[in-house]
Amino acid sequence: MLNQEYSIKIAHLYPNLLNIYGDFGNIIALKKRLEDRNITCEVINFSVCDDPYEKINECNVFFIGGGQDIQQNEVAKSLKQHKDFFTQKANEGNVFLGICGGYQLMGEYYKPHDMDKQEGLGILDVYTVASSKRFIGNVSVKLKKEIFDGTLVGFENHSGLTYITSEETKAIGDVIVGNGNNGDDKQEGACKNNVFGTYLHGSFLPKNPKFADYLIFQALKTKYQKEIVLPPLDDKIETLTHESLLRFLS
Repeated sequence: MLNQEYSIKIAHLYPNLLNIYGDFGNIIALKKRLEDRNITCEVINFSVCDDPYEKINECNVFFIGGGQDIQQNEVAKSLKQHKDFFTQKANEGNVFLGICGGYQLMGEYYKPHDMDKQEGLGILDVYTVASSKRFIGNVSVKLKKEIFDGTLVGFENHSGLTYITSEETKAIGDVIVGNGNNGDDKQEGACKNNVFGTYLHGSFLPKNPKFADYLIFQALKTKYQKEIVLPPLDDKIETLTHESLLRFLS
């Protein structure tokens, strides 16, 4: 437990449209790991009809999940309308996590097969184009040391090919097993400041508790302008699950 009161507000963006493959589990994991440390957590759902300045202006973490192209197109229109708001929040150092379709929409654009180009937020320097090939299967990733020395596991299911376009945006890690961003460069995900995108479903954060804590640490650091040491949790089961998946994929 922490000996001082802290709080975090999480914005769950478009949960009625982008919540496929158990992506809601990422919200559950963050909330649970915050509350287990006596950090107050409030989750606020945000939809296409909401005003971000009225509803989620005080949020410290912004999460957006994955979905189908039709739903993604509807979300893209809403994000375009509120692009200045989300860009400001990202520039302030607030934490963003996008999974699959959410990851694509945090980039410059996504071009589906038979729909117009979907403009993204541009808070990650990436773009995505639809492919005729679909990447489906388990993935393991070696994290970049700039984040921390560790690994990620998850499940990918995407036909989009994502490419990083600047040195300011880095891949989250190098693919050990699986395809990752595009199947060619063997890189997975992208990050810039405290904005993170990945193709890993599963849910992602329950399988990767150390990464969940990294996001919490960064969110608290931005909000309180100091580094707050997180008390360790009993992650024996989570660690065994993570390690067994790594062994299974090796």
